[in-house]
Amino acid sequence: MERSVDETLIEMVKEEVFLGASPDDMYSFVPCSVYETAWVAMIPDSDRPNLPLFPEYLGWLLHNQQRVEEGGYYWVESFAAHDLTIGCLTTTLASLVVFTTWNVARQNIDEGLEFVRAYADKLLVEQHGLIPRWFAIVFPGMLELAASKGLEVFPNGWTEAVKDVFTRREEIFDMERSSFSTSLSPSLALYLEALPETYKESHEQILAQQSSEDGSLFQSPSATASAFLITKNRGFMMYLKSLVRTCQNGAPPMYPVDQDLVKLCLVDHLQRLGCDEHFAEEIRHVMDQIYWNYWMIQEPQPQGFGKHDTQLQLQLQKASLAFHLLRMHGYRVSPSRFCWFIHDLELLSYMRENYIDFLGALYNIYRASHLAFPGEADLEKAHTFARNLLQNGLQGHNQGDHHSSLLTDFQKEIFQALRAPWLAQADHLEHRIYIERRDDYCILLGKSSSWRYKLIRLVCSDNVVELATKSYEIRQSVYRSELEDVKRWAKDFGLSDIGFGRQKITHCYFCAAISVSLPLCSDVRKSMAKCAILVVLADDFYDEEGSYCELRELTEAVQRWEGSLLCGHSRVVFDALDGLVLDIASKAHNQQGLDVKEDIKDIWRGAFNAWFKEYEWRRKRYVARIDEYLEVATISVAVQPIVCPACYLTTPHLPQRSTRTHKITELMMISTRLLNDIGSYQRELEEGKLNMVTLFLKENPSATIEDSIAYICRALEVRNKELIELLLTDDYVQVPKEWKRLHLSVLKVFHILYGATNKFDSPSALLENIKAAFYDPLVTDVPRILHPYKVKDKRSLYWVGRGNFDSKPREF
Repeated sequence: MERSVDETLIEMVKEEVFLGASPDDMYSFVPCSVYETAWVAMIPDSDRPNLPLFPEYLGWLLHNQQRVEEGGYYWVESFAAHDLTIGCLTTTLASLVVFTTWNVARQNIDEGLEFVRAYADKLLVEQHGLIPRWFAIVFPGMLELAASKGLEVFPNGWTEAVKDVFTRREEIFDMERSSFSTSLSPSLALYLEALPETYKESHEQILAQQSSEDGSLFQSPSATASAFLITKNRGFMMYLKSLVRTCQNGAPPMYPVDQDLVKLCLVDHLQRLGCDEHFAEEIRHVMDQIYWNYWMIQEPQPQGFGKHDTQLQLQLQKASLAFHLLRMHGYRVSPSRFCWFIHDLELLSYMRENYIDFLGALYNIYRASHLAFPGEADLEKAHTFARNLLQNGLQGHNQGDHHSSLLTDFQKEIFQALRAPWLAQADHLEHRIYIERRDDYCILLGKSSSWRYKLIRLVCSDNVVELATKSYEIRQSVYRSELEDVKRWAKDFGLSDIGFGRQKITHCYFCAAISVSLPLCSDVRKSMAKCAILVVLADDFYDEEGSYCELRELTEAVQRWEGSLLCGHSRVVFDALDGLVLDIASKAHNQQGLDVKEDIKDIWRGAFNAWFKEYEWRRKRYVARIDEYLEVATISVAVQPIVCPACYLTTPHLPQRSTRTHKITELMMISTRLLNDIGSYQRELEEGKLNMVTLFLKENPSATIEDSIAYICRALEVRNKELIELLLTDDYVQVPKEWKRLHLSVLKVFHILYGATNKFDSPSALLENIKAAFYDPLVTDVPRILHPYKVKDKRSLYWVGRGNFDSKPREF
């Protein structure tokens, strides 16, 4: 019996994440923004203009400062507390302006100025000339605002790096003036607080862009605060008061936050942490809500100027993430909900020019594109477009080193995704990477974002991280125990010391355990591992060791299922096979009430016949045609004996022998054979074995090895899409979900083993992964993210910080 996580911990997480999630509670998952909070804190009390209207926000800023060993104090977004980036410059300057406005925290101001002077050039140079649009607007604006408040940020004048940012701002302004008839375009009004005074002279232009729904300026607290300071409009004030009532611990990057987007992020976060299996019912409920309340309601595509603001990025990000999760959960959804952008040439050009600001959306589009079905050409185009721009997002860094200290967590995530597509990712190891990445969830939210810290990190409680950690550690413990069981079985039947072939017992169990993390019983994993061990051993026996007489007798014995006359290696192989089939059939009968012994035997009979057929081809030096080869080779790859017996242990219902069931099996056999041939053609060429790569060359004399591999890869891509559609859709019920998941797991195993190089036959390629999966403890002793300042009594905040705030407490 498998160990289980403490039910109390599961219930605590369920209560925090799902059961108590009212609309206002959703903001507890979203961290505060220093920059946005600072601007709201600048609003004066109309009755006492020398005091802030929202003193708790000022107290939050005074409390949330960070110190560097050399260079003073700075303010950093709570969702990027361990990243020292260009964003620290704007948040620090905004905080210093607030303190200067209210004449508090003189020491904090001096230390903040020390930081900006010490780190501005260093952080700007690290951008390698890639200055995000938002920073090019906000940073100069904050420097100008600081100067207007009497703060001398750079006493010796601007450095060349700072001048370059101002130059970039002027380029943006010139482009805006050439594109819009008014001086205050929507894409500039989003940054109203940071614009020069000439852009703020027309109250009419500002009010024309006020939202009729919530009274904000593009749902931006900072822009709306600035708009109120300029116009004194009542609608802007009502928005700000609503914001502070809802988010008493500081302003989020945008307000209101999209509730559905937060829910999607929570589900994705739990899945990537590897603890979603504990919340299957709750997740299904969320996905139903998303499907009916969001996906089935057609949202208008951004038109005209609206495409140049953060709403576009959020829409693309939300739609692609929803598509990814809905499709993974079996819903029929069309990629047209977000792939429309691929036909907008003006938008594509804009995204190429400002790709840094779109990395969050591009990353989710790229993830979604791996779930393409046949005929989804737009999704393929979106995949190529997103991949190219994501690669640009890693420019200036050594893309061969995803551990580089100059790479942010999000860039490392991008690197990992580009290096290993979804089908080549081992879920168990992906969970480990994600857990060790400081419990962060990355999603773009708000305007002040860059490729260095562009994304909010979803704030989840310690209980979620603890649950993910314990779940992973329990899996490790279970996997180690099961591996020992499999080793004992192999030793008892004489397989581990048989004296020939590849000794891959640990590798076979590794493949069975890590490809898909499911709440499967031990019997399923061990069945897959044992069957894989026998497949490898028998395949090697037919390829290398057995004589013609031995192989013919073994093949005939398997057809009769009678091995009493066998001897030597043949007897060892048959006895292990017979014992394994009886064991699996017995468990299927006892656990699921199924009589499948003859079905399992038939599957193995087909595999042994195919191995013997290929042996005879080699012995006679017969070169088969491609169609003739595939008819045999799709059976000899022996994916059926690995996955089908395990399926019988998962559900008491046998699927009807439908066309759909047959198609899944057929596509699985073809895909795994093509993958195997791509990854192992060099070894098989040396051994004189037939292989799809060499047969293509035989039938196409003018082709090269590269041509052959490219042809097979195209054929593989087509079959993969057909198979993924069958495995991920719930249109029909002939095939149980458990069967689909196991088929998907085996497909992923073959992609992991053979997708790029032949890792299975390598003596070392999988060793580090095996250690990480089964033995190495998690490394989680890293700095935690800064959580929002919890206000116990907002009246006490007047005394927080090093400065003096000479006034009496007051409710607002």
